[in-house]
Amino acid sequence: MRSELFNADNLEKESAQPGLRLQNSKLLKAELNGEFMARVGSMVAYQGQVQFEALGSGGIGKFLKQKLTGEGVPLMRVRGHGDVFLAENAADIHLIDLEPGDALSINGANVLAFDSSLNYDIKMVQGAGMMSNAGLFNCVFSGHGRIAVTTKGTPVVLSVDQPTYVDPQAAICWSANLQTGYHRAEQLGMGTLLGRTTGERFTMSFSGQGFVVVQPSEEPPGGFAGAAGGQQQDGGILGNIFGN
Repeated sequence: MRSELFNADNLEKESAQPGLRLQNSKLLKAELNGEFMARVGSMVAYQGQVQFEALGSGGIGKFLKQKLTGEGVPLMRVRGHGDVFLAENAADIHLIDLEPGDALSINGANVLAFDSSLNYDIKMVQGAGMMSNAGLFNCVFSGHGRIAVTTKGTPVVLSVDQPTYVDPQAAICWSANLQTGYHRAEQLGMGTLLGRTTGERFTMSFSGQGFVVVQPSEEPPGGFAGAAGGQQQDGGILGNIFGN
């Protein structure tokens, strides 16, 4: 049998070391010898002796925070021995290695999988979010391990060494030590009173020393409350309070 489908680029990539690595830009391969954490519904194939255990948000404290805030990641624990392949609607996948002392704030909608050695919590994003419908809370990861995040399109990593402003729906993750805030980008004037708008009413502001990852898409943000298998719910904190 002959086909370009069977060329070397599409064959399974093998490694002697266990852990999370890219099969290609849109497919994550976990060479499993123990356990890791993944988003519910993200498995597309596996080989070997593998078990999947639903965890909600990863503990009762995170479950309650997720229900209150609409943020978080509906998790499953994946354990055993074998190969597990993960994806999310053909989104681009990127690997980030955290070292001791690192902390990364990530939109829960963009978390695909991470090493169980990492610490994970849902924390308030200071000074931003409510008026943007982007939510006031993000997932903060710290510790030592690898995490896989998704983006729609190829992102840009901005070095924050001067005041930086990002559409809150395009901000994927940022250094957790950065100071965040709210900035009105659109100037009020006669055009605004007449109903005209630039579509850029507000941005998130970042200051300090660090980085922010920005995707080339402004999809509605989503917490993951009640979502599974990649289905997002919009509305942020206000939507959860008023039941939207």
